[in-house]
Amino acid sequence: MRRFIHYHRLWLGHFNRWKEKHLSDRNFIIALSIVVGLLSGLAAVLLKNMIFYFSEFIINLHAADSGNYLYLFLPLVGVTLSFLFVKYVAKDNVSHGVSRVLYAFSRTRGRIKRSRMYTSAVACTVTIGFGGSVGPEAPVVLTGAAIGSNVGRTFNLGFRGLILMIACGSAGAIAGIFGAPLAGLVFALEVLMIDLTMASLIPILIASATGAVTSAIFLGRSATFHFDIASDFLLQNLPFYLLLGITAGFVSCYFLFMNEKIGQWFGRIDKDWKRILIGGVSLSLLIFLFPPLYGEGFNFLSDIFTGNYSHLFNNTFFYSLQDNYLVFFGFILILTLIKVVATGLTNGAGGVGGVFAPSMFVGAFLGLFIAQLLNVLFHLHLPVANFAMAGMAALMAGVMHAPLTAIFLVAEITGAYNFFIPLMVVSASSYLVSRYFNPHSIYTKSLALKGELLTHNKDSVVLSLMSIERLIEHNFLTVRPEANLGDLVKCISRSSRNIYPVTDEKGRFFGLVFFDDIKTLIFKPELYDQILVKDLMYMPKTLIYRQENMEEVARKFQNCQDYNIPVLDGDKYVGFVSRANVFSHYRTKVKEFSND
Repeated sequence: MRRFIHYHRLWLGHFNRWKEKHLSDRNFIIALSIVVGLLSGLAAVLLKNMIFYFSEFIINLHAADSGNYLYLFLPLVGVTLSFLFVKYVAKDNVSHGVSRVLYAFSRTRGRIKRSRMYTSAVACTVTIGFGGSVGPEAPVVLTGAAIGSNVGRTFNLGFRGLILMIACGSAGAIAGIFGAPLAGLVFALEVLMIDLTMASLIPILIASATGAVTSAIFLGRSATFHFDIASDFLLQNLPFYLLLGITAGFVSCYFLFMNEKIGQWFGRIDKDWKRILIGGVSLSLLIFLFPPLYGEGFNFLSDIFTGNYSHLFNNTFFYSLQDNYLVFFGFILILTLIKVVATGLTNGAGGVGGVFAPSMFVGAFLGLFIAQLLNVLFHLHLPVANFAMAGMAALMAGVMHAPLTAIFLVAEITGAYNFFIPLMVVSASSYLVSRYFNPHSIYTKSLALKGELLTHNKDSVVLSLMSIERLIEHNFLTVRPEANLGDLVKCISRSSRNIYPVTDEKGRFFGLVFFDDIKTLIFKPELYDQILVKDLMYMPKTLIYRQENMEEVARKFQNCQDYNIPVLDGDKYVGFVSRANVFSHYRTKVKEFSND
């Protein structure tokens, strides 16, 4: 290992000297974006093939089985194997892939573990292959981001360079998994909330295009599901698209609510085996009753777009009743609602996957439900496939709070570029409804509650990059409350500061003594034994607690006139944070983050 590190450093040194002579920094970043896009595209190809062949193997087992009885235990096996792999092999948290990437921005300075270049993909393959009701998009985003981060670290890029490489990797992965380069670019800007200059957009665009081309070379149109929309957009149908968008906004709220509550419920289960057993068995029962919940579900979306609804009822108890309107609409509505539950159970039980595909599934079934219901009730002729397509965009916009990503992704995978108006209407209306009730998306809520979310607000970004631990000053001498003025004077003679925290022997904080308040007393030796420190101290109005984030610290300095504020850990004194130190570090971070 030492020899490897030695040769690596030697090679890197030679390369850096060559780069300085032959490549500008901008051209070097362009070259790295191509490399990252290529690797991310290959990762998407590999993950897609792994899931496909693994699923085919399981489907062949189904063919040899009579009925759906394998569904009663396959999902349980999948989440169990996935959990065991994550806990004992990966030994890392690879769930909620997009949230992991956002966390890397705000808390690890763009550094993502090398193991995440493959662990999330393996766990996702096992989860989906055995029927887990999730999608591969979030794991492949984490894989692409990890590739970008580690390529950037190999060439000693700074924080801003690492963020750019992570964005390139994520964009290349999305472009590769969907064959949609524009969606990859917009995803990096909108979902990952990258705030970059126009010069920095070019590498992301190149990486996204490279990822899409790489995927197309190996997979062709099979990179994902592609639909050809035959019906043209009719302006008189616009009110119905608006109705779909508003409804999708409320369904998105339901999606977010159920995902959060199911996650919280599983979080309260203290035993791993209980989580696996309860989640796995519940998921298996749901898939046994409703087979379209199995896996990604993209094949059932193809049935919706081709109008072959009978396949939705295959191997279900409702097959013979599918011509009954009440049964048909009830079945579609149930699938729309319980897909969310199945996704929550999969992730809660220990599976690994994302909500990209489930949101598209729910949106397509919602569009089918609304279009068919309006057609039956009011004898309309609404194009069901078009409404299913619009529903996919609407749910993605509402769940991920990413209307632009939803619009471009659906337009690219369907080729319906003449459908931008209805896609805009449903995405915008769904997003507005969902955003009204949920300020944060499914990816950002938990991070926002912890103060660990980077946003387009550069002030918030810079503050989130700062750590209170690095700002705490410890060179303040403490005094006991029962000490007298003479003891305090001795302390003053040894100190270089003008503030003296008062603590007991256990470090509990009681208040402060400010030098300016007592400077007239120190020249009166006759009072040294008469006056105690507890008579001189005061409790400051503003205190900082160790667990607070820097936005809260900055707000406290803004609302008070103090130049130094004591920091506590519970009731224990830790040190001080100074206004000058915060400002100095803030300026340093602004320069680091804004340097292009």
